[in-house]
Amino acid sequence: MERMDFINIYTDSSDGMNNTSKPYFKNSTYTIVSKVAYLIGVPLRIFENEHEPPKLEIYCELEKNKSARIIRNLCRLRTEIELNFKAINNRMLYEYKNLYSLPDLISMECIEQLSADGISIIKSNHTLAQYIIEINQLLSNRINNCREVFPIWINWEYIRDLFIMPDGFNEAGAADAAAVYYEYKRYYPYQVYINWPPSDEGNILYSDKKFVMLLYQWHNDEFKDFSKVSDAGDAIKGGIYDFLQDSEKTVIVVDCENSDPYKLCATLRNLDSNALDKIVKIILYDDVHSASAWKILSTCIKTPVEHILIERVKQSKSLVDIRLTGGAFREFYEHNVDSFIIVSSDSDYWGLISALPEARFLVMVEHGKCGPDIKSALANSGIFYCYLDDFYSGNANDLKLNALIREIYHYLDSSFHLNVNDMMEEAYRITRAEMSDAEKQQFFNKYIKPMHLVIGKEGNVSIELKSK
Repeated sequence: MERMDFINIYTDSSDGMNNTSKPYFKNSTYTIVSKVAYLIGVPLRIFENEHEPPKLEIYCELEKNKSARIIRNLCRLRTEIELNFKAINNRMLYEYKNLYSLPDLISMECIEQLSADGISIIKSNHTLAQYIIEINQLLSNRINNCREVFPIWINWEYIRDLFIMPDGFNEAGAADAAAVYYEYKRYYPYQVYINWPPSDEGNILYSDKKFVMLLYQWHNDEFKDFSKVSDAGDAIKGGIYDFLQDSEKTVIVVDCENSDPYKLCATLRNLDSNALDKIVKIILYDDVHSASAWKILSTCIKTPVEHILIERVKQSKSLVDIRLTGGAFREFYEHNVDSFIIVSSDSDYWGLISALPEARFLVMVEHGKCGPDIKSALANSGIFYCYLDDFYSGNANDLKLNALIREIYHYLDSSFHLNVNDMMEEAYRITRAEMSDAEKQQFFNKYIKPMHLVIGKEGNVSIELKSK
């Protein structure tokens, strides 16, 4: 089975990448576009329409986030003012209206929710242009509160720019931005105002793949890690489900030397939990030189994990393959396991498959590590295989972060030991500075408690006390 990254087709402006030869990516996720759509103020009816990309569950999730609600309602208000600027301005000038008294042009729900969240937007004697400037200032000051809404793999500054109107703190700049919006309004996502170089790209919120590609292009950058914005297709998942459905008892055996813990975690999280019930456990055959994240994989998935760390007799020779083969035979003959999912991009597991014809096998490999010969052998033997790389990897970030933090703590523990009480006693002894207990406590609170790490340009770390 060959991988299909994308197919080139021509589409209309309602989907894909416009009617050009740009690639239209299949199997995209919709998490990023749903979050962006919520924050910029795309109407709720779009989320409620199952045929539109933004997902209602993400709308409901972000509605519980005060910082996200504030940004959404500020953006909604700014768009409504821009869309109806002339009509609103005339009624404010000639009928002495304010925003709260124009329910046919401005959403009262929006103003009321902002007020409930502590943002009093209505001001007496404010011109409409001044309202736009104030909204721009509020967005600029508060948008960073939504940084945590997005994963760390996406460039936050690129996202942030969408909410910042160019030169939006003065009337001339706001008017210029509005002029661009009026001229190209049909190109803006759902006609909602954002800061971007408007062009006919179809719906830029059509999918995570399309949006992130364009977002990076607008900043003269390129996004390459498409596993963060796509998931395996129905055919791949269906093959795995069929394999599990036909099995009585399945075990996943993992060659940790030749597999990626984050990709495996992501793969398992993207499969239906009910289908995974047939998997009784995951056995990790781990070498001392493998990624340390294998040690904490069990904290991130529900399936029981057995972790076997294999020491090397010779440093140049790993024993993982032979232990994995022996372990699989034991599971088959002693524990009545009839089916195995092998996770490895190494061809050495072919010996296991050929030596145990009574068992059923499915193999998970990685694109860049698995050669054509083993793939041909699997295909010719009717053994289903799939790529770990094809599964959405954005949901394995917690494993990656936990692994990094764990290793950082380990490094700090082995590299840095300091007891401040011992340090102060040594300082008193050497300086012979006589101080009362009260003076010592005040000195400690003023100079020692606030001390912090300073990281230099070359990555060197020093400790800095509070200046006198």
